[in-house]
Amino acid sequence: MGRRGQGAPTSAILAAMKTKRREPSTGKTASQEIDQRIRDLGGWRGEILARMRMLILEADPEMIEEVKWRKPSNAMAGVPVWSHDGIVCTGETYKAAVKLTFAQGAGLPDPARLFNSSLGGGTRRAIDIPEGAKIDARAFKALVKAAVARNSVPTKR
Repeated sequence: MGRRGQGAPTSAILAAMKTKRREPSTGKTASQEIDQRIRDLGGWRGEILARMRMLILEADPEMIEEVKWRKPSNAMAGVPVWSHDGIVCTGETYKAAVKLTFAQGAGLPDPARLFNSSLGGGTRRAIDIPEGAKIDARAFKALVKAAVARNSVPTKR
């Protein structure tokens, strides 16, 4: 990992990453579980997930990390989730790509055209990142900030 913006976390971001709530099944915080997930993945998928996680936390240091949806199809490891006033995005890993799905992505501006998956749905949008792909860090952080802002707007009941 390199300088800030290139992978190395600042102390404020590291502090923000560490949630206090421990998962009953593992005794670890969600941030610790995501750390372990990245180590277990290794290779290009681990590198991409780590980089995108860092960009998410740089974009919003108040982001909450969670692990949800533990099931046999993901070896009970669950899915990393980043939330701020609601789910911002999830990070799943597949054989050919790391997928970041934005819960309210269809309603977000995407001038850099980062969304390249799940384009047909009415709510979600995703970014599939295959090995060797480059993601514009500034554009991605703008997308995260837009998602947080959208979550923070009161909804009509």
